[in-house]
Amino acid sequence: MIAALLAPLLVTGAVAGAVGGARSDAAQASVPPPGDGWTAVWSDDFDGPGGTLPSSANWIIDTGHGYPGGPGNWGTGEIQNYTSSTNNLALDGTGNLRITPRRDAAGNWTSARIETQRADFKPPSGGVLAIESRLQMPNVTGTAALGYWPAFWALGAPYRGNYWNWPGIGEFDIMENVNGINSVWGVLHCGVNPGGPCNETSGLGASRVCPGASCQSAFHTYRFEWDTSISPNQLRWYVDGQQYHSVSQGQLPADTWTNMTSHAGYFILLNVAIGGAFPDALNGPTPRPETVPGHPMIVDYVAVTAKGGGTTPPTTPPPGGGSAYSTIEAETSTQRATIGVETTSDTGGGQNLMQIGNGDWALYRGLDFGSTAATQFVGRVASGAAGGVSGLVEVRLDSRSNAPIGSFAIANTGGWQSWRSVPANISGVTGVHDVYLTFTSGQPADFVNVNWFTFAR
Repeated sequence: MIAALLAPLLVTGAVAGAVGGARSDAAQASVPPPGDGWTAVWSDDFDGPGGTLPSSANWIIDTGHGYPGGPGNWGTGEIQNYTSSTNNLALDGTGNLRITPRRDAAGNWTSARIETQRADFKPPSGGVLAIESRLQMPNVTGTAALGYWPAFWALGAPYRGNYWNWPGIGEFDIMENVNGINSVWGVLHCGVNPGGPCNETSGLGASRVCPGASCQSAFHTYRFEWDTSISPNQLRWYVDGQQYHSVSQGQLPADTWTNMTSHAGYFILLNVAIGGAFPDALNGPTPRPETVPGHPMIVDYVAVTAKGGGTTPPTTPPPGGGSAYSTIEAETSTQRATIGVETTSDTGGGQNLMQIGNGDWALYRGLDFGSTAATQFVGRVASGAAGGVSGLVEVRLDSRSNAPIGSFAIANTGGWQSWRSVPANISGVTGVHDVYLTFTSGQPADFVNVNWFTFAR
């Protein structure tokens, strides 16, 4: 959906399939049980009184024309104003969520966009993750549909709070559609923009007509699977159980794959945009005076399941980050800027955050400092920066805009895997805090790797 500035994706693979799950009725009784070998991770079946908003425990409602500090018009050129009004976003009382675009007398469009509170959806190690929704696209076609852009998709967790690290953090478009065309698009966004291994801003995509009934006239099930049980790993897209697109790990450079898969996970989004790069590329400009408002995307459920692997994914949000006095592995950040990871040669193995530069940051939620104040911070760092290149590793609490409570300077240590533990004094800290590591330098070159850090009294 950030398929931003999207160059046109041609309607490929548009062959009719057999009937397989298309239904024109409303909600099912509940989220279907996971298949054999699969475990439920998270779901919402949108039960609740009609005319009410979806659960705030599950969803964040995005509003306006962009994230604060992020690109305008959500980076896509879409024109609507997202609201939290039940005119645009509401349960219908029969087990569905309806996202309805509206247009006022002055021609101004409104609609809705929501994203999951959780941003940690990823496969168990060596297992498979599936993200699925049963939904009906807005039931409008032809000139009346020009500018409609419904989507069900997922974004990499580091996008939260940064908004300028797309597409490196990854985006999985599970269901996209524009202009009432009877096709579903599945797209991967990754790497760099423009160009790069994912051909941005178009992404690596495929599309097909919906099986049986048209995409607009009936409910269909849209599913994405991220499979780490096979080598190379694979991403797969389905409609009504029929696979129509895949991307293999082997198709992408190793660092591109690592950057989009090694962070905390993904959050899920649902929205109906109006206008923008994708619909305009196919039938632009949109919307037009003949575009008809008021046709909702109707969502029966969203479900996340997993199978295999050495561990079962959590079915509730993970707890806080634990003791600030433990060794905190840098790559376990809840969110971070576009910082890659790599295998470390440091004692103990594992991974490190790699080649970090000015303006980068990483967030570690809920670290407990206890009732006796911590007064020291120790970071395990390495640098292969060129001569004269250096910067600060800073600690901030609860907000990246707060002043640092301590920092240390680092320059070339003899190589990007030449590790040393560097201490710094900090202002006394007690209680539980979100901890940000921030990185500041007078120049743009990368200046540090981080393997782990800890605090001491």
